[in-house]
Amino acid sequence: MWIKRLELHNFRNYENLEVEFDAGKVLILGHNGQGKTNLIEGIAYFDSLSSHRVSSDAPLLKAGENTGVLRVTVAHTGSTKAMDVQLQSGRGKKAQLNGNSIAPRELTRYLTTVVFAPEDLQIVRGEPSARRSFLDSAIVSRNPIFAGVLQEYERVVKQRSSLLRAIRGNPHQSGFRENLEFWNSHLLLLGTRVMAERRRLVDDLLPYLKEAYKGLVGADHRPGLALYETATAKESRPYVAGAYAGVDGSEVFDHLSNVSRETLSADFKFQLDRLERAEIERGQTLIGPHRDDLQLELNGLPVKGYASHGESWSVALSLKLAIAELMRAELNSEDPVLILDDVFAELDAKRRESLMTAVGDYEQVIITAAVAADIPSGMPWQTFIISGGRLVKSEVSADPQTVFAKAGVE
Repeated sequence: MWIKRLELHNFRNYENLEVEFDAGKVLILGHNGQGKTNLIEGIAYFDSLSSHRVSSDAPLLKAGENTGVLRVTVAHTGSTKAMDVQLQSGRGKKAQLNGNSIAPRELTRYLTTVVFAPEDLQIVRGEPSARRSFLDSAIVSRNPIFAGVLQEYERVVKQRSSLLRAIRGNPHQSGFRENLEFWNSHLLLLGTRVMAERRRLVDDLLPYLKEAYKGLVGADHRPGLALYETATAKESRPYVAGAYAGVDGSEVFDHLSNVSRETLSADFKFQLDRLERAEIERGQTLIGPHRDDLQLELNGLPVKGYASHGESWSVALSLKLAIAELMRAELNSEDPVLILDDVFAELDAKRRESLMTAVGDYEQVIITAAVAADIPSGMPWQTFIISGGRLVKSEVSADPQTVFAKAGVE
């Protein structure tokens, strides 16, 4: 699949933007603060109906405006989909597909993007929440329906934690046991589904991560993935991609497919029973997927705290390339649209060339850059120059520096 057309109206710093794209390599050039990232944010919005930069739609509207419109036309094998989203301040969004009104969530079926942005370094170096978000976003890209499971799990955690606080304030209230068991059952059901999907993801992702990292860096530093699950295993015995140990250590499996949900649920319940008193004292749900973490490794050591800045950057980029390859394998002969925001600034010349070799045969790769000299030359780029929320020049050229110079942008 690839993006044929994009329209942004009252979106971020764009009053009106209309752009026609080709398949292949697309380059968005412009100085910092001109709207390059806003443009690709508008494209990627259709993947999940949310921004990869902010948690709500309010900041997406142009300052002083109450409504905004995003339109994108996506070319698929044998068909074209025209999608519209209307953002409304203080109200829900509206959506259309080929001119017909539909439930907004339906749009996510028709465009898959994989975005790498500088803030993705937080997946490697930041708090566990960034890594959980990475896992869950990848799961939803594989299966958009799973977004509902994640939302329902978050609701159950909030309701259960609220009950735990009420019990702490009044330990003798009647019916608390029945209420707690009710929310425990929902926590176990939904939490087990989330854990199973995360395990399936890290198992499936690991081979692609190894290939992506080796291709980018040119060395085999043995990248690895490990899940630290509060609900099923002691911290000293994490779930490592490709292996699983039960709570009592008596069972070891080679792959997630050999671990039933019943086993995961039994381990989860064991931990819930064990920590019930502590949860009541704290008034919080202390275990479950919302408290878990993904550990990234190089040569058997955690990337966080051990890897250099360059290694950390390469791991973060390799993770996104691995997701793209995984989605490519699952999209039935179509590629996701690969979006790389300001990626060349942190790579040396060799890794820039390695990156372009890795992504060169995707149906469409959209790349942003602030410095034209960072762009590998000698290959055709559909180049767009952005300045102040406007498209000031577009040209197909193997020499982006010359195109940028001719645009006369200061």
